[in-house]
Amino acid sequence: MTPPQDIIDDLKKHFTLCQELLLTVEREGQTLRRSDQPSLFEFYQLRKTLLPRLNQSLDTLRRHRVRWQKFSLDERARHPEIGMLLRQNQDLTMKIILLDRENEQSLLRRGLVPPRELPSVNRQRPHFVAELYRRQGAS
Repeated sequence: MTPPQDIIDDLKKHFTLCQELLLTVEREGQTLRRSDQPSLFEFYQLRKTLLPRLNQSLDTLRRHRVRWQKFSLDERARHPEIGMLLRQNQDLTMKIILLDRENEQSLLRRGLVPPRELPSVNRQRPHFVAELYRRQGAS
């Protein structure tokens, strides 16, 4: 079984990686807010190098999650730092997603997204599925 310290160490590494990703997304957003036509190639390259690292980190955390769930409640209670680190990682991930979505909107407004990469229109309608179910139920 994985020692709790391994989980803590990997959660801290993941948090550091997410901070690096957040910095990249923030810098990209600042660049997109400029009035000139800035080059976004640097951010493409950064994402290209960060994505494999992020995938590897997420795979490690998934394995830890399965093992962590097998720990007894007493064992989990002895390591409150893990819960705190999980919350911090989740909060940081949500912040990254929100900022990335704003950047995506800026790219769309500038026409810098190829048509094949355009997001689904229904993504902007959060209650789309609920509305479909409602209509199907009325039939």
